[in-house]
Amino acid sequence: MNEAIASSDSSLVVWLTRFSVLSIAVYLFTRFSQFKVPILGVVAVLSCITPLALSWLLTVTRNVPEPYLDEIFHIPQAQVYCEGRYLEWDDKITTPPGLYISTIVFNRLLGFPCSVYNLRAFNVFVVSYITVLVVICKAVSARIRAKPDGGPEISVHNLLTGINVALFPVLFFFSGLYYTDPASTLIVLLAYTNHLTRRGTKPPSFLNDVYSLALGILALGFRQTNIFWVVIYMGGLEVIHSIKTLNPEPVLQVPKFQSVSEQILFYVRRYAHGDIHDPSLSLALPIDIIVCVASIGIAAVFNLPTVFRRFIWPHGIILATFAAFVAWNGGVVLGDKSNHVATLHLAQMLYIWPFFAFFSAPLFIPHLLNRASTVYRTFTSQARQQSLTGLLSHISLSHVVITALTSCSALAIALLIVRFNTIIHPFTLADNRHYVFYVFRYSILRAWWIRYALAPVYVACAWLCWGALHGSGEAHPAREKWIRSPFVTTPPDASPSTHSGTAKGVSGHDNGVSDAEAVLGSPPTSTVLMLLLATTLSLMTAPLVEPRYFILPWLFWRLLVPATPMPSPGSSTERSKQSVKYTSILVLETAWFLLINAATMYVFVTRPFYWRAPDGTLQDEGRIQRFMW
Repeated sequence: MNEAIASSDSSLVVWLTRFSVLSIAVYLFTRFSQFKVPILGVVAVLSCITPLALSWLLTVTRNVPEPYLDEIFHIPQAQVYCEGRYLEWDDKITTPPGLYISTIVFNRLLGFPCSVYNLRAFNVFVVSYITVLVVICKAVSARIRAKPDGGPEISVHNLLTGINVALFPVLFFFSGLYYTDPASTLIVLLAYTNHLTRRGTKPPSFLNDVYSLALGILALGFRQTNIFWVVIYMGGLEVIHSIKTLNPEPVLQVPKFQSVSEQILFYVRRYAHGDIHDPSLSLALPIDIIVCVASIGIAAVFNLPTVFRRFIWPHGIILATFAAFVAWNGGVVLGDKSNHVATLHLAQMLYIWPFFAFFSAPLFIPHLLNRASTVYRTFTSQARQQSLTGLLSHISLSHVVITALTSCSALAIALLIVRFNTIIHPFTLADNRHYVFYVFRYSILRAWWIRYALAPVYVACAWLCWGALHGSGEAHPAREKWIRSPFVTTPPDASPSTHSGTAKGVSGHDNGVSDAEAVLGSPPTSTVLMLLLATTLSLMTAPLVEPRYFILPWLFWRLLVPATPMPSPGSSTERSKQSVKYTSILVLETAWFLLINAATMYVFVTRPFYWRAPDGTLQDEGRIQRFMW
């Protein structure tokens, strides 16, 4: 044990050197790139995350000095590459060698050997970089919405969000082990950061196209399913952005129509010119989602040269590269193909919502309180003036009907998926080292009826996650020029609350949220639909349920969650406290993640066990087993 610690190069001088290199690299990246993030913000987030990740690494090294679980494949393979034997490959490994190559390059630049400790230490740097990139993404997203060609502004909310994403338990846990997930997340996030810079009013440069192409192919070098994020999600968003930049001549007043066919023809012509229907999610009813998809499809068909030019280069090249790899390899999976056969597994899209709801529970507090406050104000204000009958008649019947139909449809779909597409992978039942084993054992495997009883839970959790993206329900006038639907009776310049049925919130200045964050608000409907599409494609073919598969869907969902003000009585004095109140929600999220991390790390370190046969003999060559994600 002492030899393992002594050989870990964990002296203060060595780690001061590493931290200095990390700080300098991040500073140079933010100084000479397009992001211009203040160095104090960089130092702040690194000072929070890097020491925590390092402490976890040292704890793992002290208690688990030898490779554990998937590390028994990853670490020997990296060490083989470190010795220059690049043609040797372990057939049990299913992911490309991006992790091993990047680790070796990193360690050689710093002059470190490929020991177990130094290979694991790579993920400490990776998680630290993730923190900085999340801060940049939040700042750039807000600034692009407010001023497309402006620079980002760093807020306390951005810094806390970056810290919280890095502390996300399923991600942070592997900062002390040599797994692919942190590095894969980093490279996809770097591609997304670059993608945000391509969303300005000016077309991206040729050099940026080449950079995007390189990042996309590099992302595939870490994990094959990254194709859905760098091509489908980011490529799809760029296509939608290119359609919106067509800038057709505005229609000052919608004409009166003599027939339905005349009305449909009018809107088809508007969509064909790029004047699509893409309202904020907080304003979108189910019919708006259908019209949004239809309008984008019509615009894409009538503007194929623009779409192809924006998608084929560079995203189409990345897709072609992936297709060539699949043809050469005989499948998506490298190595052990027999245990990783692609299977239609729609139940993954049910399991993901309780996963989000559990980890992001603090983020639902503002949404739930706003809902409760709206209902309370509506009932109490009307109760003073009307009888119960009048109060009930005040409630929009159409809104109740739409909500009921949507909920019943979602529940019916969930029940059908549970009935016909529940798949239990043999690995899930055989490996009691993972928490998923116990979740399945004490839920859907407990009794036949439990899997059906959980269907309403899936729907409720999905509703919470969807609602968290609504923000305060307020839409910025500049954002709502994309309301173009024959089913919307409210003109685009009218109050958004009329269309959504949501009580109007306070302004960005009054609620303590910055101008950029106020403009950011609820994301466009098209963005959320692209997120759902990419998430579905990345999960639906995986028969094995792994929390690590949900990292990227959660990350991109988390980046879209707006800063939601808490309900207030309405006075300007109370509203000025809303920024502090939302900051407290982010601090609560931090505390929640720290609590989960502490619990899972404690169990991993202090609760080892052995696999034993029925006769008591040790299995797996007497290796110590530990609980983990």
